[in-house]
Amino acid sequence: MIDPDAFAVLIADWCLEVEPGQQILVETTTLAEELASALHGAILERDAWPLLRITPPGIGNVVNRGAEFFRHARERHLDGFAPMSLLEAQTADSRVRIDAPGSVGMTATDPALVTRHAAATAQLQLARAAIRWCGTIWPTPALADRAGMSEPAYEQFLERALFLDQPDPVAAWRALSVRQATVVEHLTPVREIRIETVGTDLTLTVSDRSWANSDGKRNMPSGEVFTSPHELSANGTIHFDVPSYRGGFQVSDVELRFVDGEVVGAHAADGDEYLQAALATDAGARFLGEIGIGTNVGIDRATGSTLLDEKIAGTVHLALGRSYPETGGRNESALHWDLICDLRKGGRLTVDGEPLIIDGELV
Repeated sequence: MIDPDAFAVLIADWCLEVEPGQQILVETTTLAEELASALHGAILERDAWPLLRITPPGIGNVVNRGAEFFRHARERHLDGFAPMSLLEAQTADSRVRIDAPGSVGMTATDPALVTRHAAATAQLQLARAAIRWCGTIWPTPALADRAGMSEPAYEQFLERALFLDQPDPVAAWRALSVRQATVVEHLTPVREIRIETVGTDLTLTVSDRSWANSDGKRNMPSGEVFTSPHELSANGTIHFDVPSYRGGFQVSDVELRFVDGEVVGAHAADGDEYLQAALATDAGARFLGEIGIGTNVGIDRATGSTLLDEKIAGTVHLALGRSYPETGGRNESALHWDLICDLRKGGRLTVDGEPLIIDGELV
């Protein structure tokens, strides 16, 4: 069983580094009440203000809406957002979003409505990204079912992924940060990256872009290094063999073909309607905003949660849409969708012609 008090300490001290007087937004569902309550106490103990935003499952938050929102929303809601939510995002010091869904599907919702609302909230998304933030997860029956695991097995899996099975979780994340720093150092002078596996041969350029060490400060769990590729550099084809769950839709076996950075061909065996709608979000949705390399050995299988799956050691992920300005990226979009390619069975990633990953193992 995950200890909510230990988890709350990890979020407060490592992820957010809560300081006296700060205003901390906590967003989740009623299914994560244990963690929200523990985090409420941890924030107060650090002499800061906890601002809890706890909703029933299915409603979602002001950006990641659930099925209930789309069932009742009018034109005003689909094409905008409450001004108060923007003010809150602009004045808070940091926020944490705890994923704790009651269900994982939204099959009755038109994918075009989901992407339409995403485009309408672009300004709000930017404001929320401008403050310190952390995205994390709490085990629920729906998440365990999607992962194909029993609830106790899923909790144990998540505990390992979060390093909460370690005597000192903060020290464990600090050690991972040090290890990843060596990977960042190795990648910093790299000009070209090539990804090769079944159905995949893609090259892109990352010269003069900085690499970020994702060590749990933003995502918890984390375990990746990432950057934003040059916007017009991607050429070739890539097959994403890890299923993606986006906006309540399952999208599987995605194949993308790039010419000079732009997606010119796209198909998904499952969820193709959502894929096409996402690519039509705006002009930047057809270009890449990120390439990331997973390093977390505590996550050894796909579970249907992008937060977890993109960190699997031996995988590489690319994000369609919005890039990270802090890494030098310039692509603007309301979309940021991470898609994962598993290199552990016959794949390789080379940097300037030299192997970095072979069959999922860092060289």
